[in-house]
Amino acid sequence: MADPAFTSPGDAPLLAVRALEKSYPSGGRALRVLRGVDLDVRAGEVVAITGESGTGKSTLLHLLGALDRPDGGSVRFRGNLVFGASDEDLAAFRNREVGFVFQFHHLLPEFTALENVAMPALIRHRRLAEVRERALGLLGMLGLAARADHRPGELSGGEQQRVAVARALMNEPGLILADEPSGNLDAANAAHLHEEMIRLSREAGCAFVIATHNLSLAANADRALRLKEGVLEAEGG
Repeated sequence: MADPAFTSPGDAPLLAVRALEKSYPSGGRALRVLRGVDLDVRAGEVVAITGESGTGKSTLLHLLGALDRPDGGSVRFRGNLVFGASDEDLAAFRNREVGFVFQFHHLLPEFTALENVAMPALIRHRRLAEVRERALGLLGMLGLAARADHRPGELSGGEQQRVAVARALMNEPGLILADEPSGNLDAANAAHLHEEMIRLSREAGCAFVIATHNLSLAANADRALRLKEGVLEAEGG
């Protein structure tokens, strides 16, 4: 039986993770959170990661997005070793190749929805006039074109989280990492957000790895894996 964490033979993975390990100091000793995680993710694929709170789902996403460094193992993106790079190169990797969506949208309250979406491009020293059309297009894809000039405080929770998804897509990354993206939404807004993320994975051709407690989202993903005792297994396995 094939390992559910891996793609089928012949598929070159966008993301290839092998034997990933991470520990944190706790009470004078090391607490092993990840104990050898293996994972392949294809371009355009949606992978849901489930598991109890505190099992390391957020830790795993932080390592996949180079927000933290592992204690052991490797992460390859488009065939290149991620953690062989300098901190400066890792920052560029995060900006260009990875989009992040968190449970709390982390929009900048003083900026409009359009400006928030454009922020990753502005960080790359591009002018708003250059990227405005793409930012508007992303808001339009998510049904928010009419809200482009509204600030976060003028948007509903579901709208704010869709702005965060648009922002994650701004630099055309290959990989979107979402950590409990619908955790603060009601059932209707959560369902709408899940539909949009799955649709965008197909249309934009980027992969989504989503840590979630939402079983409906996990059921609609291409694959659902459970993080248990520091390793990934098939959901329900």
